[in-house]
Amino acid sequence: MPEDTAQLKIWTGKFGREYTNRNTLSPDKLEKLYRDNYGITRTALNKMFLDKLDRSMRILEVGSNIGLQLVCLQRMGFKNLYGIESQDYAVELCKKNTRNIKIIKGNALNLPFKDGYFDLVFTSGVLIHINPRDIRKAMKEIHRSSNKYIWGFEYYSKKYEEIIYREKKNLLWKADFQKLYLESFSDLRLIKKKRLKYLKNQNVDMMFLLKKGK
Repeated sequence: MPEDTAQLKIWTGKFGREYTNRNTLSPDKLEKLYRDNYGITRTALNKMFLDKLDRSMRILEVGSNIGLQLVCLQRMGFKNLYGIESQDYAVELCKKNTRNIKIIKGNALNLPFKDGYFDLVFTSGVLIHINPRDIRKAMKEIHRSSNKYIWGFEYYSKKYEEIIYREKKNLLWKADFQKLYLESFSDLRLIKKKRLKYLKNQNVDMMFLLKKGK
């Protein structure tokens, strides 16, 4: 992502550090958070989508923060895990608190990997923070870096809409991201999707798994 991108400046600064501190949970507390929000744990969701996949496959999380989602996959038996994160503080915490997970600094608009280097590339609450003018570039990088699967879990809306985030504009958007992927890349097909309504409000998130090849 260019150094003058407004979102990158915010997320790599004090605001991003505060976000990381608010979301520094243990894996068990993350499971409880998902159960409280959706009535199902993150691991149970992961198993719905990934349980039949080879545990030795090479996986990249784009926007991995402190690596909690990667730890959840590690607990499922996945062994070849990578994360890329733009915030130095989060990268340091991930390196300190995880084992056998490769984490590097970088961002979604310029992934430093060869075409098709990963078997699966995923995001979890990251596409929502990318400006709509940049979203197709980010998706292109994710698509380019994966040789087989793209997996996502993001806020859902039928139409692209901006949401005020902590009293700030230009930081959060909802959309149907799996539909946007399918419209953008003719070689993708939908394997599975699931909408998850929050138990305490009317908001909806979506998890989806896409595969390259007709």
